Amino acid sequence: MNSRWATFDCYGTLVDWDGGIGSELGRLLGEEHRARLLARYHELEPQLQREGALSYREVMARALDSLAAEESVELPDGERDALARSLPSWPVFAEVPDALGEARRRGWRLAILSNSDRDLIEASMRAIGVRIDVAIVAGEIGSYKPAHAHWDVFFGSTHASRERHVHVAASLFHDIAPANELGLHSVWINRLGERPRPQPTRELLDLASLPDVLDELVPS
Repeated sequence: MNSRWATFDCYGTLVDWDGGIGSELGRLLGEEHRARLLARYHELEPQLQREGALSYREVMARALDSLAAEESVELPDGERDALARSLPSWPVFAEVPDALGEARRRGWRLAILSNSDRDLIEASMRAIGVRIDVAIVAGEIGSYKPAHAHWDVFFGSTHASRERHVHVAASLFHDIAPANELGLHSVWINRLGERPRPQPTRELLDLASLPDVLDELVPS
């Protein structure tokens, strides 16, 4: 029988993206403006990703450049790459290692489909501490989600069954929408209390009960 596969977005789903980015934006551009700066960063990043084949490191640097210009702040020397440099220290959500470990014990194979670069995702996988079978990153395939290339590469390289696959992610725009377009099971991790649009197959507040939900969607 074909393996069961769970694919994950990493940042926002497994690793605290908002916390990591927000801390650096607050440090560099003013802690009192952190929430506003983070919201603006969310707007800038996908715009830059649509501009061309930029590495994620360069996307983050250009977004920080734009924010600093908008705030009329001159970044200190050596800080343009601050977001990428900080990424290996971004915290893993507390329940993630146990949830992924339990999924593995139940026979699930795990993959990450990430809008990042190889060195960055490798650092985050070390922090997670659970073996990931496959990691596909934008920096190597020249495409950012919500485009479908991550899934095309995943299915082409693993020969995974679409019927025995579940995609798990926190971003409706980057992940749940394309998963729906591809006809895949999806689990939306709604850590921020948002309203789902588009609609995922299942919705969870975090990953604590994910192994049970995976087994429900694709029984062994």
